[in-house]
Amino acid sequence: MASDSNMDREMILADFQACTGIDNIAEAITLLELNNWDLVAAINGVIPQENGILQSNFSSEASQTGPYGPHSQSEATAPVPSAPPSSASASASSSPPSSSSPAFCPVQPSRHIVERQSRMLSFRVEYRQRSTEVVLEDASTVGDIKSILETELQVPVSKMQLKGWKSGDVSDSTVLQSLHLPKNNSLYVLTPDIAPSASTSQSSAQQGLSSQNYLLVISHREAQRDYSLHFPASKTIQEVKRNISDLTNIPVRHQQWDGWPASASDDSVCSALSPGIYTLILPIFCLQNLVMSGKSRENRPLWEGSSSCRKSPMMPENSENEGDALLHFTAEFSRRYGDCHPVFYIGSLEAASQEAFYGKARDRKLLAIYLHNDESVLSNVFCSQMMCADSIVSYLSQNFITWAWDVTKEANKARLLTMCTRHFGSVVAQTIRTYKTDQFPLLLIVMGKRTSNEVLNVIQGNTTVDELMMRLMGAMEIFTAQQQEDIKDEDEREAREMVKREQDEAYRLSLEADRKKREAQEREEAEQVRQERIRKEQEEEREAIRLSLEQALPPEPKEEGGEPISKLRIRTPSGKFLERQFLGSCKLQVLFDFVASKGYPSDEFKLLTTFPRRNITQIDPAWSLVEAKLFPQETLFLEAKE
Repeated sequence: MASDSNMDREMILADFQACTGIDNIAEAITLLELNNWDLVAAINGVIPQENGILQSNFSSEASQTGPYGPHSQSEATAPVPSAPPSSASASASSSPPSSSSPAFCPVQPSRHIVERQSRMLSFRVEYRQRSTEVVLEDASTVGDIKSILETELQVPVSKMQLKGWKSGDVSDSTVLQSLHLPKNNSLYVLTPDIAPSASTSQSSAQQGLSSQNYLLVISHREAQRDYSLHFPASKTIQEVKRNISDLTNIPVRHQQWDGWPASASDDSVCSALSPGIYTLILPIFCLQNLVMSGKSRENRPLWEGSSSCRKSPMMPENSENEGDALLHFTAEFSRRYGDCHPVFYIGSLEAASQEAFYGKARDRKLLAIYLHNDESVLSNVFCSQMMCADSIVSYLSQNFITWAWDVTKEANKARLLTMCTRHFGSVVAQTIRTYKTDQFPLLLIVMGKRTSNEVLNVIQGNTTVDELMMRLMGAMEIFTAQQQEDIKDEDEREAREMVKREQDEAYRLSLEADRKKREAQEREEAEQVRQERIRKEQEEEREAIRLSLEQALPPEPKEEGGEPISKLRIRTPSGKFLERQFLGSCKLQVLFDFVASKGYPSDEFKLLTTFPRRNITQIDPAWSLVEAKLFPQETLFLEAKE
């Protein structure tokens, strides 16, 4: 079964290459695996057809003539999508299939469908305040996109950086087809060599507007508060009202203004106004009308409390710990601006610093501290357009630990300054203290260093996505350079520590070997001492036995006594002779005791006659010498027992 499966995949691979013209086997296998070896799905992914032509042709042919049947009529009439007119698409041409491809295709599409390798790709390109649509064939290159953008954005190709590719940075000569892009794509242009004021207008109609910021002094009579707010000249009155709605929680439809010029409409831009004082009024009858209409969309009467129409604070004023405060901040941020936002670290500033700065050098990150202030009119724009931008969210998530705090309440601000003083020093706290309310929100970029943490950048709320991305990337470049040095130092330190550990281990093993050798020697010496002591004890015991036997021997008889005497001559193993006279009636045991008293005990030596050869020690010791035929004289020799 496994061999049949392998043959099927080889046939699918060959057919896929024949239909798509992809000569690179690894690339073809990757595309097939992405589609679970579904030939039709894989071909449609490379050569997408309109209205499911390829799929329908395959199914109709399979039902009629099998997978290798002839062309059907529907294939011959399959339409080919036309490319939109553009300089890039006009210059790009479809590459013909490889001449080495097999001559058959299991799907058998029409000739012009097989030969057409390019498909149309759509790119939405963001540049500062502008968005440009570019459509061209995937046989084009990245440089072709830049050429189109040069005409649309009036930005030279040499000063243009095209970002947002899924596979990372690509060169101008990269063919789009090799990137395997989806039909719709989003990119953004960075121009670090061009000042932000070079192209900040949202459309060609606004290019003539002044870049001047207008100061609007707005008085909210009901709250008895005044706001001094800066707005760009291109901002419309309607947008100003929306920002005031975010600031005061009063919907635009319930706002009643006094002080606008009579000619001003919601579509008028601020450059058409004269700087001055504009008063925001919320009359009582507006609130009464709301009460008379019943209940709000939250099913609560508005007269139940003014807090029902106000935003809940980003962070409670008296939170027990920083983790709970951050949980509330994240929940409120998501409720206001959606779930697409940076992942805020839940925990104390000290824990966030530990996470970012004090791990392995390869795992360290920058710390981004976001400081929010609801009293700043810039907060809503910065959060919704900057902090929730896909490119910013992705970049922060990959390279930063993001920690947030709300400084709207004085108690929370004082708490933040205390934390910053403790972790970063009084200079950072003093820097935060100098910023005014209308300069918030702030984004502090902090890098951990060996001696002390350093604030690389302080980004204010009056910025653009492009500028914010550039400053984040600039901080990342500084951090990367420092990180490479830290990695090198850490690797060298680990190498030194490894060598030291190896040396310590070798020294430990050497000491262990010496210890074992010394212990073995001590055991051997102790054993020798023990053996020597045993030997001495045995010798002493044998000597005592010998002496006792020698003392117990009867005296050697004299020949003058008249009793029969037996003269015995005993040859020792060393060649010496022992001579003694015994009474003929003397027992053999006395002879054995005599020999033992001379150092030859009967349990170690045997006593033999010369001829005929007899082992005397095997005879009953109670026999007399006469009975043992050792009378009147005999020569014996001692021999050690085996």
